[in-house]
Amino acid sequence: QVQLVESGGGSAQTGGSLSLSCAASGDTDRMFWMAWFRQAPGKEREIVAAIYLTTAETYADSVKGRATISRDSAKKTLYLQMIRLKPEDTAMYYCAARRLPGGRWNDVAQYNYWGRGIQVTVSS
Repeated sequence: QVQLVESGGGSAQTGGSLSLSCAASGDTDRMFWMAWFRQAPGKEREIVAAIYLTTAETYADSVKGRATISRDSAKKTLYLQMIRLKPEDTAMYYCAARRLPGGRWNDVAQYNYWGRGIQVTVSS
């Protein structure tokens, strides 16, 4: 079993910044991909950023240049830092992980493990 627990969400102003963390526990061996997704009310869950092991990062176009994903394998923790926040960044943010090394990095269906999510609200 794998457990993922997000922390660090909350409210921010437009133009501000936020930091999210995701602590993993349980059988986390060979968790090749970890990612952040988000879901706004009435919208589908979408990728924000993903990281393969600790070095290969990829980002959605909507956050490219504003987001940084990182991973500390020793601490079993995934991070997301975002700057220049926009109201459209408002969403529930989810941490996700999978053991599948190949496949599409941005496909919700290919992630096996999910956190419960944490709310981020950006006000104008």
